[in-house]
Amino acid sequence: MPRLVTISRFLISLAVFSLSCTGIATAQDRRQNAPGDFDFYVLSLSWSPSFCEAASERGNNGRGTQAQCGGRPFSFVVHGLWPQYERGFPEYCERPSPRLARNIMTSMLDLMPAPGLIYNEWDKHGTCSGLGERAYFETIRKARAAVKIPDEFLQLSEPKTIAPDDLEAAFIKANPGLSSSAIAVTCDSQRLGEVRICLSKDLQFRSCEEIDRRACRRDQVLMPPMRGG
Repeated sequence: MPRLVTISRFLISLAVFSLSCTGIATAQDRRQNAPGDFDFYVLSLSWSPSFCEAASERGNNGRGTQAQCGGRPFSFVVHGLWPQYERGFPEYCERPSPRLARNIMTSMLDLMPAPGLIYNEWDKHGTCSGLGERAYFETIRKARAAVKIPDEFLQLSEPKTIAPDDLEAAFIKANPGLSSSAIAVTCDSQRLGEVRICLSKDLQFRSCEEIDRRACRRDQVLMPPMRGG
């Protein structure tokens, strides 16, 4: 008899657990990957010299890497403009994604200097924006124009070691209205990776706790110099 009671309790607990999991899934799925249904954007600015050094160390000399890491001295480049939820984010919201027109891709090479990156950003993130392909990339251009890169990082000719907090402070100083709760720095084991800035749907700076929590926790990061520096 006690064994039957134990089994019954187990089955009841399992049923309750299953129902709770279903409820969680429903809450997540209600707008999961629904194009245009998100809370804010993250503009991700990649420090190109770090990307190129890491690619070289891995022996990655593919066409996409060559496009970004060739002769032009790129500094911060746009990695992407990513729709976000307050917790988590949508991705690949249309499968298959609408084919991105080549002329739109080429029009973005000044900001995103790798064709493969542009196509991937459209497939993974652009399809979640609720915008058509041309409107999405125009929004990327507007978002990038809304952020001023601090002057000291525009022509970096020597390696620079900097605290992530100081890098954030430089961006905050250069961009009135930007606060520490709306920007995060990422890094690998030694180098600066990206500066991520949170923007509302109308491209105003806004706070983003989850992005800030995933920021680099190192005391200092290395900024390799721009190519040709």
